Amino acid sequence: MESSRGGQNGIQLLLAAEQEAQHIVNTARTAKQARLKQAKEDAEKEIAEFRAYMEAEFQRKLEQTSGDSGANVKRLEIETDEKIEHLKTEASRVSSDVVQMLLRHVTTVKN
Repeated sequence: MESSRGGQNGIQLLLAAEQEAQHIVNTARTAKQARLKQAKEDAEKEIAEFRAYMEAEFQRKLEQTSGDSGANVKRLEIETDEKIEHLKTEASRVSSDVVQMLLRHVTTVKN
């Protein structure tokens, strides 16, 4: 009878350990999702701020040349478009590296 009761206790301990492990995994998964969401929100905020800055710079340059001929305005528009394309290209080039870095940092479990 004694070994039967010991077996039951062992099973109960295993079940409790399994539930605790599942709780730890769920907590880690929730924390990871929260970190990913925060990283995405931060990145979107930075993009919006940069876009606003670039637009303000563009408007400032337009105002500086508003007394000049239309050729200067056209030149500034072309320069701005080239800079925007360059930034898009650079962003595309490094975006996968940034995503990998973010994933590596948010999926690393530290005790």
